[in-house]
Amino acid sequence: MAETQMGVCLLAHTQLSMEFIEQLFKDDAIPSDLLESMAEYTSGQAAALTAIRSCYSPNKPSEIVAKEGERYFGSKATDGKAGTETDRLIRLIVASGHTSTLEHLTFTFAIEGVSRALLAQLTRHRVGFSFSVQSQRYVRMGTSDKTGGFDYVLPESIKEKPAGKAFFETAMRDAQEHYDVLREIGIPPEDARAVLPNAAACNLVLTANLRSLLDFYSKRRKGMGAQHEITVLAERLKSAVVGVEPWAEQLFEKGYV
Repeated sequence: MAETQMGVCLLAHTQLSMEFIEQLFKDDAIPSDLLESMAEYTSGQAAALTAIRSCYSPNKPSEIVAKEGERYFGSKATDGKAGTETDRLIRLIVASGHTSTLEHLTFTFAIEGVSRALLAQLTRHRVGFSFSVQSQRYVRMGTSDKTGGFDYVLPESIKEKPAGKAFFETAMRDAQEHYDVLREIGIPPEDARAVLPNAAACNLVLTANLRSLLDFYSKRRKGMGAQHEITVLAERLKSAVVGVEPWAEQLFEKGYV
């Protein structure tokens, strides 16, 4: 049993398929200017452009990047803001509320060392979110089990007060002892877990689309009244998304969610 820290790792995210890329290069159909600009855009941008323009273009979805990419990726934004015409188009679509087109971009995260209290809050975001959570029923949390006991998350407000921290740590040790005793007298893990606290740490895999992540961030970012731990998670998820799709940072800003 020990205090633990949050970990967030991006496992996977939207990537263009080899079939699409091969079709894109078929018969040297791509204009030379687009070839030069291709290094500047991401798979997510290509997917977003394809989804958005599919709603308004006479071209087939498989043709949009090849036939319209030069216009959108090869030109500076005409709204006077940063980026290319693709960025302008995405800003326009988001401002108009047509954000369903962003649901085609997905991100999968490995999230570790968060409290069950955070998990309860996180799972309230159901639309566009998929969860696979470490089970306290099947993963045994006894001192003599492989886990060595349950880890826990120490809230910042308690960490700042030595007396509070000492009392909290005593409560964690008591919970572990009670769990161990229940297991020793034959209580199954699924029932013994009832004495484990909200602070008990858990791990999960989360997959969410970009639209849902933007909505999550707008509600759980710092300054919106959310609990500290989940505000940290909101920033970590945002950072992971922006790390692979830098253009998406503008969408997390106030006014785009």
